Amino acid sequence: MRTGSVIDLPILDDGRRGSEAKTTDDSALRRLSSVVCRHQAHEASETDYQTVFTQKLKQLKREGNYRVFTELERPRGQFPRTVWHSPSGRREVVIWCSNDYLCMGHSDVIRTAMHEAIEDGATGAGGTRNIGGTNHLHVQLEQTLARLHHKEAALTFTSGYMANHTALSVLGSLLPGCVILSDAGNHNSMIEGIKRSGAEKIIFKHNDLEDLEAKLRALPRGQAKLIAFESVYSMNGNISPVREVIALAKRYGALTYLDEVHAVGMYGPRGGGIAQLQGVEDEIDVIQGTLGKAFGLVGGYISGSAALVDCVRSFGHGFIFSTALPPVIAAGARASIEHLMQSDVERVAQQRHAALLKQALREAGIPTLPSPSHIVPVVIGDAVKTKRVTDKLLQQYGLYVQPINYPTVPRGTERLRLTPGPRHDAQLIGELVQALREVWQEFCASA
Repeated sequence: MRTGSVIDLPILDDGRRGSEAKTTDDSALRRLSSVVCRHQAHEASETDYQTVFTQKLKQLKREGNYRVFTELERPRGQFPRTVWHSPSGRREVVIWCSNDYLCMGHSDVIRTAMHEAIEDGATGAGGTRNIGGTNHLHVQLEQTLARLHHKEAALTFTSGYMANHTALSVLGSLLPGCVILSDAGNHNSMIEGIKRSGAEKIIFKHNDLEDLEAKLRALPRGQAKLIAFESVYSMNGNISPVREVIALAKRYGALTYLDEVHAVGMYGPRGGGIAQLQGVEDEIDVIQGTLGKAFGLVGGYISGSAALVDCVRSFGHGFIFSTALPPVIAAGARASIEHLMQSDVERVAQQRHAALLKQALREAGIPTLPSPSHIVPVVIGDAVKTKRVTDKLLQQYGLYVQPINYPTVPRGTERLRLTPGPRHDAQLIGELVQALREVWQEFCASA
């Protein structure tokens, strides 16, 4: 007898007398008791949502996997020096884990292009490109991206995540009977895009050419196949054997899909990535990249044949139903790409400083994973300990390094991920290594 959360109670006639009144009253009390019990049982069965959320957060904190966002400002021209809004007030800190690999986020080249675009009227996109229209700056950016990778066409998205998710879901669903062979180390965006496609997925061991070939050999020759892999794996810093994967793809009739997110801008004579560095970019079917790391802005893209890119544009829900990049971002991204296609200064300085840091860490006895790329991983292997190390570096030494833990990396492989850039000079490198040596001795020497 419940309406909403209100219980309708039977009315007792207190004016009644005798046995008839007593019998009636007893019956009413029994009905009342039954209603209340049912109400209490119903209330007890309802989920206490806030308690669930609170307990889950407590568990994350116990495991050392709760993520604390450090509030930073990046004053113009001072990067990698930033301002930390600490609990005790503003404080200058040096950032060592940014994916703004080439410091292009502070480039006057980008700043000028964006100011000009704003003055010309380019701010918001006005919605999706099929409804709000495709701004001329979007077209120019995609033409530049196609030229960067020597492809017929390119298509931009609001993020690299959405580029992978959308493109892989479309390709896997359009190709009849497609099997997608996915490297075991692939990014979550690739994994989710493959799931969304509905295609059969086969995982091959990370960067293992023998395992990849064995799995290709087991498939029918005429079956549609797509090999999805990355060029630079961002948590280990290792580089995939791109040329050899292409050779296997040709031998067994597979398409290749290469995520160059952590390589575009960084490698190759024009910043096109590892495939360009190895001289094989023309042989990759799809190159996916980001505008949010070395290029210093935000957004993602794919490049490939005109027909393939048009299929993703036409069938990809992640593109069709997403508001387009702001035109002012497109203007800045195009300027950044054009600059790095001509300038090697930033790449050379970044590689020099990465080599200096690796050498200094080795000499200090701080173990790093062997990495041929610009990424310098220092594995600690314990989430709580990693958090203590990064807290101490920030609070005592003014050095910001974000702890990397599960689910970004497997449990037991928690680490620091250092990304020296063109402006992390020898003095800053020396200060970091000295601080790490002291903190390592305190927290990790007995490990």
